[in-house]
Amino acid sequence: MPIDKQLLANAASSNATTGIIVTNLGTPAAPTPAAVREFLAEFLIDQRVIELPKFAWWPILHGIILRVRPARVAHAYRKIWLPEGSPLAVYTERLAAGLGQRLAGKDVRVKHAMRYGKPALRDVIDELRLAGVQRLCVLPLYPQYSATSAGTVFDAMAEHLTASRWVPECHFISDYHVAPTYIEAIARSIRQHWAAHGKGERLLMSFHGIPKPYADAGDPYPAQCAATAQAIANALSLAPDAWEMTFQSRFGFQEWVKPYFDERIRALPGESVKTVDVICPGFATDCLETLEEIAITGGETFKAAGGTALRYIPALNDCEAHLDALSGVLAERIPTLC
Repeated sequence: MPIDKQLLANAASSNATTGIIVTNLGTPAAPTPAAVREFLAEFLIDQRVIELPKFAWWPILHGIILRVRPARVAHAYRKIWLPEGSPLAVYTERLAAGLGQRLAGKDVRVKHAMRYGKPALRDVIDELRLAGVQRLCVLPLYPQYSATSAGTVFDAMAEHLTASRWVPECHFISDYHVAPTYIEAIARSIRQHWAAHGKGERLLMSFHGIPKPYADAGDPYPAQCAATAQAIANALSLAPDAWEMTFQSRFGFQEWVKPYFDERIRALPGESVKTVDVICPGFATDCLETLEEIAITGGETFKAAGGTALRYIPALNDCEAHLDALSGVLAERIPTLC
């Protein structure tokens, strides 16, 4: 590989520019079966996500899932697609831009990247390095750590930098599940929802699930979700019977961590809970799993079971409180960056 003279000049510079990359899962480029198939093919071959040997998993993935699932998922995406694009992509880009404005004048560059899809993490790292960045901070937008989420971001970062002869000073924020600024931002959004719509009979905090064997093998994700939920309940001074935690988005036949969101919302009307508020504190931005699975399908399921209303409380997205929260996380964890 030829030596990049500009890169060497930047590396020798005494001006230690810092690059911050906020990363999210990723999204199809369009709400079409072809775009969904391309996205799922990249996502579901990650062995952190699907812990099966390739010889067992690939025939299922390519022979069944990528033939059947894209059309159904594309239909779901069309329900939530924004004029500017996928909600996850739109809000993640805005969030990075907002952080960049917050840190303007501090010799910091802020970019966003996706673990799967575009802009790819490797491309953003290269862009920042060529711009003279010598210190790199990667902040996955996953408040709770899981090997299936933040762990895969670390893998992608390390794999790409391993191929380089020059590695910048690196900082990786693996989680911020009980960071005070994050907990307060979530609690504030719930208070604002209650002020505008009244208080539901039960608050559900729903987190993306993981297969139970992953947790049994030591993944700290369920415990961190529980800690987040309890911290939010404490911030709101909620009684134990006023809230509960659930897990969503499971697929396949494997047992996942419980309780399951869909089972609980079917059961709640029979427990005399007719109005429920739902927030998803594991999702930094709204996406298919919050807008379609929770707000639309979850609402329909709850009403079919006898409930009156399931009110979804939006993710923090690019609001000022979210910018405050992430700025606080960066300042707390890596004060020398900012």
